[in-house]
Amino acid sequence: MSLTPFEHPFLSGLMGDAEIVPLFSAAADIAAMLRFETALAHAEAEHGVIPGDAAASIASALSEFAPDMDALANGVARDGVVIPEFVRQLRRTVGGAASENVHFGATSQDVIDTSLMLRLKAATGVLAGRLASAIAGFDALQARDGENALMGHTRMQAAIPITVADRVQSWRAPLDRSARRLAHFSAEGFAVQFGGAAGTLEKLGDKGADVRAAIARRLDLADRPQWHSQRDGLAEFAGILSLISGSLGKFGQDVALLAEVGGEIRLSGGGGSSAMPHKQNPVAAELLVSLARFNAVQLSAIHQSLVHEQERSGAAWTLEWLVLPQMVTATGVALSTAIRLLGQIDRLGRATHAG
Repeated sequence: MSLTPFEHPFLSGLMGDAEIVPLFSAAADIAAMLRFETALAHAEAEHGVIPGDAAASIASALSEFAPDMDALANGVARDGVVIPEFVRQLRRTVGGAASENVHFGATSQDVIDTSLMLRLKAATGVLAGRLASAIAGFDALQARDGENALMGHTRMQAAIPITVADRVQSWRAPLDRSARRLAHFSAEGFAVQFGGAAGTLEKLGDKGADVRAAIARRLDLADRPQWHSQRDGLAEFAGILSLISGSLGKFGQDVALLAEVGGEIRLSGGGGSSAMPHKQNPVAAELLVSLARFNAVQLSAIHQSLVHEQERSGAAWTLEWLVLPQMVTATGVALSTAIRLLGQIDRLGRATHAG
C-alpha cells in the first residue's frame, strides 16, 4: 500500500491515469506558475506598470528557468508555500534591474491558484472527452441490446420486467446532465487569480483590473476579481466531479449485481482469482463503486475548505491541495474504467424474440 494508489508502482495498474496524474506533478505546476509570471510581466508592461524591456528580459530568462528542487522543498518547509523561494530563484535567473519587476504586485496565492486553474482546465478537457466516449458507449449498448428483457428490481427485490433500454437510460441520463454541467462550468469557471497581498492590488493603483484582464486573456482564463477566500467555484467543480463518479458508481454497482445473479449479463475480461481459477471477478464494476464512494467522502473535505478566515487562509487552502487533485484523478480513472467496462459487456439482458 502507498499514500496514493494513483501513482503506486503496481496499484496504478488499476487506478493509474497517464493523462491526468502528470497534470498534478511538480513539473506541470512549475510550468504553469512560469506561465503566470510571464503573463504578469507582459500584462504589466502593456499597461505601463513595469518597463517593456524588463518584461522582455523576464520572459526570455524564464523560458530557460531550471528550478533548484531541493531549495524549493526547503522553502516550503520554511514558508508553508513554494512561492517565496520560487520567486527568489526567478529573480536570480533574470538578474539585473529587471529582476525587481518579477512578481510585481502579486502574492503567493495568485501564482498557486492560477497554476491550479490552468491545470484543472487541461484536466477538464480530458474528462469531457472521456465523458462523451462513455455516453457514446451507452448509446451503442442500447442500440445493440436495448430490446432485450431484464428483470427490474426495486429495493433489492425482483419487481417487474423491463428492457435493457430502460436500465441503460438510468445509467446514461445522469452523465448527459453532468456533461452539460461540466461544459457550462468550463465556459466561465476557470478564472485567473490576481489580488495581491490582501486582494486589493494596492501596488497597481487604478491599473489593477486592466492588468488582471490582460493576464486572463494571455492565459485563456476567465477574468474575475480576486477570489482568495471565495472557494465556492472550486466546491462547485468538485461537486461535478462527485456527480460524475457517483453516476458511474451506480453503473458499476448494477453490473456487479447482474454478474452476481448471472444469466442476464455476459462479461469478458474479468479479473482472475488466485484461489478459484474458474472465477471472472467484475473488477472494473467494483472499482467504479469504490471511486464513487471515495469522491463522495472527499467532497465533504472540499466543503470544509470553504471556510477561509478573513481575507486569506492557510489551513483551508492546504486542505484543497490534499483533496482536489485526487478527486480529479479518481474521476478520470472512473471514466476510463467505465469505458473499459462497457467494452466488456458481451451481452446484456435476454433476447425476447421467438426462435
